[in-house]
Amino acid sequence: QEEKKQLTLKVEELERKLESTSAQNIEFLQVIAKREESIHQCQLRLEEKSRECSSLARQLEMAIEDAKRQVEQARERAVSRERAAQSKVLDLETQLSRNKTELNQLHRSKDDAERRYESRLQDLRDRLEQSESTNRSMQNYVQFLKSSYDNVF
Repeated sequence: QEEKKQLTLKVEELERKLESTSAQNIEFLQVIAKREESIHQCQLRLEEKSRECSSLARQLEMAIEDAKRQVEQARERAVSRERAAQSKVLDLETQLSRNKTELNQLHRSKDDAERRYESRLQDLRDRLEQSESTNRSMQNYVQFLKSSYDNVF
């Protein structure tokens, strides 16, 4: 009986310990359940944030590609404008060269015309002077003839 009593006491103690352990187990299970729920919520938030990050990464990639495309288009437009400006400069330089050549030709033509005019003017002056000289000679001769006739008659 003594053994039985001791065993009963031990059983009762073990049952108390079991109950205490069971209660602790229930508490631990509740804590674990809360933590698992918390982990689950964190995983859901993590997945949502991951999707947001993926979406933002795609948007960023698209924005970068769009910016690259715009930069390339702007560069192409600038190169095109530069080529057009260079072409226009070359055209203007060519036109300037032609105009200078034409101006030089006009200057030479003007100088030639002035020389011809001066030469012809000098020639006409010489002829006028010769004509005047001839006229004076003839007038002198006429005067001589008049005076000779006057003297004779």
